[in-house]
Amino acid sequence: MKHANVAIFVPHNGCPHQCSFCNQRSITGRQTQPSPQDVVNAVQIAKESLLGDTKNAEIAFFGGSFTAIERSYMISLLDAAAPFVKDGTFAGIRISTRPDCIDDGILTLLKEYGVTAIELGAQSMDDRVLQMNKRGHTEKQVELAAGMIKSHGFTLGLQMMTGLYGDTVQGSLCTARKLAALYPENMRIYPTIIMRGTELGDRYLRGEYQTLNLEETVQLCAHLLDFFEEQGIKVIRLGLHSSPELERDMLSGPWHPAFGELCESARMLRKITGYLQENSLPKGNIVIKVNPKTVSKAAGQKKCNLAALSQLGYSARILPDSGVRENCFTIE
Repeated sequence: MKHANVAIFVPHNGCPHQCSFCNQRSITGRQTQPSPQDVVNAVQIAKESLLGDTKNAEIAFFGGSFTAIERSYMISLLDAAAPFVKDGTFAGIRISTRPDCIDDGILTLLKEYGVTAIELGAQSMDDRVLQMNKRGHTEKQVELAAGMIKSHGFTLGLQMMTGLYGDTVQGSLCTARKLAALYPENMRIYPTIIMRGTELGDRYLRGEYQTLNLEETVQLCAHLLDFFEEQGIKVIRLGLHSSPELERDMLSGPWHPAFGELCESARMLRKITGYLQENSLPKGNIVIKVNPKTVSKAAGQKKCNLAALSQLGYSARILPDSGVRENCFTIE
């Protein structure tokens, strides 16, 4: 089976700072804190829905700075989750936290409770951007925390944001290079969505700030996908999950319910047009063969890739072919 997370949200708990972009309760759709019994219930439901095939599934605490929440409450949540890992029902526990809330003591404790993966919300590797967005940590703290996490044997995940206040496209590319140098096993990329009730929301309403638009963000994230793939780093999430609260409180920003697919389609189009140009293929009718799982990426949403190729003089037809590797293509 594919990897799965039993996601348990701990919204805006433990954070010692109020970041400029943050409205966790709207983003996660959760208004209350989970109890240990909530954890047990969620895991039992997931176990049933996965028909017991949970060997590649993790119990995941997201939405807050897990290692900064009140210690007895944190341990109560881990106490509820740990038995499902120790008996082999689930593969491990995944948490997300801040770089400045990691030390050797907390890592030793997490290991005892069966935590296997730790994601750090780095967001940027530019101290100026971090300060402008009131992150409360530095680039150096990201580096130190990442090193400690790996030295203790945890799987390292890193999270970055694009379009932050004071950031640029080149700044995001620089952040990606610095994060890749920390050798994470996986990445999450979150474009900045301007939310009501945040500092960035107030700046937007005053006309002081606007993030990248959807097309700019799709092109940037398509480049980031290519970059991390070249480094052997898996991108496990692109964009925020949809929720009624997110759509209600969003003021502006490059949100789309199928954002990841837009990025995959954009980089597929870039590869196809690059191949056509490099090989000087004559304009006219062409057949693009792709794996059946790649058909929608190749055609693009509402067949936008086919329209773009038409603008270049190519009348393209997408043909599924199980002999072609996923995310690859041949052209005739």
